[in-house]
Amino acid sequence: MWRARKVFTLGHSPDPDDAFMFYAIAKNKIDLRGYRFEHRLEDIQTLNERATRGELHISAVSIHAYAYVADKYALLPCGASMGDGYGPIVIRKRPTLNADIDPGEQLRGCVIAVPGRMTSAYLALQLYLGGFKHVVVPFDQIFDAVNAGRADAGLIIHEGQLTYAKSGFTKVVDLGKWWKQETGLPLPLGGNVIRKDIPADIRHDLLEIMRESIDFGLAHRDEAVQHALPYARDMNEKLADKFIGMYVNEFTRDYGEKGRAAIRRFLGDARSAGYIGTLGEIEFVE
Repeated sequence: MWRARKVFTLGHSPDPDDAFMFYAIAKNKIDLRGYRFEHRLEDIQTLNERATRGELHISAVSIHAYAYVADKYALLPCGASMGDGYGPIVIRKRPTLNADIDPGEQLRGCVIAVPGRMTSAYLALQLYLGGFKHVVVPFDQIFDAVNAGRADAGLIIHEGQLTYAKSGFTKVVDLGKWWKQETGLPLPLGGNVIRKDIPADIRHDLLEIMRESIDFGLAHRDEAVQHALPYARDMNEKLADKFIGMYVNEFTRDYGEKGRAAIRRFLGDARSAGYIGTLGEIEFVE
C-alpha cells in the first residue's frame, strides 16, 4: 500500500509561520520526489483532535497533544515552534491591577479564556498557575470573550501575542519568558508529526522534503513572507515578518539537543504534576 502511495495529507494551521514553512511545498518550489500533498488548514485544537484519531499522515500538533498521540505518531525533528524567552501570553482589559502584585496573584480566581485544553499554551499555564477556572474559546475569539465579560482574562496564541496592545489589552504574564527563567530552555509549543505506520524510507523522504521547504523559505524570505501575508490576521507586512521570525528559526530547522531537552522537560514536568497521564517514548524521526 505505502509503496504505491504518492499523495499524503498534510495538516497545518492557517497562520503566517506555517504558511511560510510550507510555501515551497505548496508552490512546487523544490523537488517533491514524486509525492503530492493535500494541505488541510485547520486550527491547532482541531488538528490535535484529529491526531488522536490518526486521521492525517503528517500534521502540526501542540507538543502538549503529542503526549496523547505518541502511540500513532513520531515527531519530525523539523517544523517546530519554540518560544525562546517569549511565548503565549495572558492578557486582561486595561487598566490592570497594581503592577507590583505578582502576576499569578492577579490571576487567582479569574476565569481565563483558553484556546483549547490540548494546546501547549494551556499546559504551560497549568504549570505556571496550578488549577484555574477557564472557558474554552476559539483562539481568534478570545479578545471578544474578554471584552464581552465572558472571561476575566485570555490566554493568547498566534498573532495576538503582537497585537494585544493595539486591541486595548494589557499583558499579565508571558509564559515563554517565565519558562525560560525557570528552566533555561525554550518553551516547546508546536511540532510536526508523522504516522508511525509509514515505512522508514518514506518517512525519511517526507522529512527531507519538509526540511527543504523550511530552508527554501528562509533563503527566499521576501517571497515566502508575501505568500504568508494572507494568513496574517490584523498584521501588516512588517509585523507578519516579525511574527514569522519568532517561530521559524534554527529550532524550526532542527530541534537540536536543547529543543529535545525542552520537550522532555515540558512533558516530564506535566507528568509529574499530574496534568498528563502515562508518558510514552518521545520518538523523533532521524
